[in-house]
Amino acid sequence: MADISQNLPGLSPAGETVLRHYRAQVFNRRIYSLVIVVGLIAALAAAMAFANAQNSGKFIERLPYMFDFIKTFLPRDPLEIVRAMFDLPSPYLDGSQKYDYTANRVYLTDTLYIPYFIYQLVVTVNIAIVATIIGGAIAFLLCFFAATNLVGARAVRWSVRRIMEVMRAFPEIVIAGLLTAILSIGPIAAIVAIALHTIGALGKLFFEVVENVDMKPDEGLKSVGATWLERVRYAIVPQVMPNFVSYTLLRLEINVRASTIIGAVGGGGIGEVFRLSIGRDYAAQTYAIIILLLITIIAIDQFSGWLRRRLVGNQGFELGRAAA
Repeated sequence: MADISQNLPGLSPAGETVLRHYRAQVFNRRIYSLVIVVGLIAALAAAMAFANAQNSGKFIERLPYMFDFIKTFLPRDPLEIVRAMFDLPSPYLDGSQKYDYTANRVYLTDTLYIPYFIYQLVVTVNIAIVATIIGGAIAFLLCFFAATNLVGARAVRWSVRRIMEVMRAFPEIVIAGLLTAILSIGPIAAIVAIALHTIGALGKLFFEVVENVDMKPDEGLKSVGATWLERVRYAIVPQVMPNFVSYTLLRLEINVRASTIIGAVGGGGIGEVFRLSIGRDYAAQTYAIIILLLITIIAIDQFSGWLRRRLVGNQGFELGRAAA
């Protein structure tokens, strides 16, 4: 490394030493960053080679044709997507299920019906809501026993935390796949799978919030003889509820996506319908489901974001603006 004091002749010997160490650290950091990048590229190349070998040598060869399916998977008429979405008759009806959109209508009365895809979408959203309520409620009860500032018994904290870790260790789709063998195919398995994962995920977030609360109200209640439950109820819960609700709403967004994926393995709802539609080459129905999913997820994201702002306040969302 060149002598840096030549560029800064006014530095004292101590300043030159500090600057020399700083430049050395910058140089070492660049070397480490380069090594990490090279390692990631090598790992990616090895993964691609492994995938190519597992796919009979066709993975890399077929990469240029990745989007051919999308180009060919098109409905005969763009209006077919609207007809499939709202169960309207198709002019291309030929006796097959591909264009028979009216067969699966869910009738409320003799004339009033709910389009089949919208009904299945409601089932999916209901799965997410029920699972979030169950998982959030149990996580709320467990989190206080995992907080260091509320429970002195280390064995209790360790046990509760390990239970949460086990619940969130496996993806929802894995749990649902196991439960379908026990509870059979349907929404119940999806609800249980998502609720178990929600307990583990929200429980961790909740007890971390509890451990960061102001303990002065708790000390005041403790000094006047309040019980542990009373201290939690009146000193801790009012402080953590805004964050708890915010995390629960965020988890609801995640669970809507998870319930859609679980539907593909027999969990019911729009995910199962989507899998069958794309597997049978029903282009119009597939695109109708995709559009409905996008609209639903965007609507839930916007609503939960608005509700979190109302509960938590805008200060948590405008940190960057305040700093600017």
